[in-house]
Amino acid sequence: MPRLRHPAALTVTALLALAACSQSESQTAATGYGPNPALPAPTKSLFPTVKVAPVNRWPNGAIPTAPAGFRVTAFASGLDHPRWLLVLPNGDVLVAETNGPPKEKKKGFDLRAWAEKLIMSKAGARTPSANRITLLRDADGDGVAEIKTPFLTGLNSPFGMALIGDTLYVANTDAVVAFPYQAGATSIAAPARKIADLPGGPINHHWTKSLIASKDGSKLYATVGSNSNVGENGMQNEERRAGILEIDPATGASRVFASGIRNPNGMGWEPVTGKLWTAVNERDEIGNDLVPDYMTSVQDGGFYGWPYSYFGQTVDTRVKPPRPDLVAKAIKPDYALGAHTASLGLTFYEGATFPERYRNGVFIGQHGSWNRKPQSGYKVVFIPFLEGKPAGQPEDFLTGFLNAKGEAQGRPVGVMVDKTGALLVADDVGNVIWRVGAAR
Repeated sequence: MPRLRHPAALTVTALLALAACSQSESQTAATGYGPNPALPAPTKSLFPTVKVAPVNRWPNGAIPTAPAGFRVTAFASGLDHPRWLLVLPNGDVLVAETNGPPKEKKKGFDLRAWAEKLIMSKAGARTPSANRITLLRDADGDGVAEIKTPFLTGLNSPFGMALIGDTLYVANTDAVVAFPYQAGATSIAAPARKIADLPGGPINHHWTKSLIASKDGSKLYATVGSNSNVGENGMQNEERRAGILEIDPATGASRVFASGIRNPNGMGWEPVTGKLWTAVNERDEIGNDLVPDYMTSVQDGGFYGWPYSYFGQTVDTRVKPPRPDLVAKAIKPDYALGAHTASLGLTFYEGATFPERYRNGVFIGQHGSWNRKPQSGYKVVFIPFLEGKPAGQPEDFLTGFLNAKGEAQGRPVGVMVDKTGALLVADDVGNVIWRVGAAR
């Protein structure tokens, strides 16, 4: 006699099947890139598109593909969901092995939450958080870390890291904490010292909190994603979220530096102008080609539209009540990065070993879509810059994260340039840190 499946499982299976065919496939994502992306009319459907790349990790010896003239190696493997990176002055590399904190259980059965958990599990995104920062050291300079050791443990879904002098700052999901740092140390045993609270709470829809220090070390900047797609959990739950906070590390005082940014992650200081830039994940559920993720320079006090408008002043009619006063001052982002690419990592190239054309350009780690047909992202792209502004089309730099069957061998997240001028890429599904160096 055949085994009966749980009614909820049957329901979710049906929902996923309907969602998978709820919107027609896009022919190309190319029009969703650049300073003036195409913004088609929103698509409304009974169910949102779901197109998950199931996990099938890298076979032994397999590596991503880089352009001619570059060499890819596994800088470190066997990690536990590595997401974010920090290169220390002595060349050591810190990696946050992390994931979101456990969700508060709701009373009764929540079909949507159950379906989301199923989808994220299929995508390799539901592993328990290791809550650890690991130190990687390549002492002999061969491009492979021979030391891999726990550096900080017992953290709370850590993500961003920044070093100012002899103090290491870590952005947990709910607070920025500090630790004493000594060059060359392979671990820190000192307890955390809280610097400032960050928005967390029971919803904590976007849990990642990135961190960067100002060039003079006087300020920290922390990204905080929204608590919803487009404010459906109530704007009272978006306090100090969907933006970037500026924090005084000496006093812990903080303020909203920029707002209306749905889910900012990677940040970097543009080398020519000194402006802060960030990579942003935009909203979902209005079509395969809406809304483009983007990167943008960030203005002090700037408002970037979320949730009331997108890519400047294009109104999102789902949001009630509307706020035409805020839409009128929404700043158009500098450069679109394609719809649903999940652009997370961002780093400017200031190394000396890549060809000159890469100098001052930006690398973006695109984690990849789960709700677009065909899939988008799942690669690292490069965008050249000239005089402090994007100056060309995005170029594929590291690919092959999806195999021929559309399965995810890996998913790139954080990107960082190491002391030798090579690019490091955190792959949270492949559990690898890839190193892309100029071929000798």
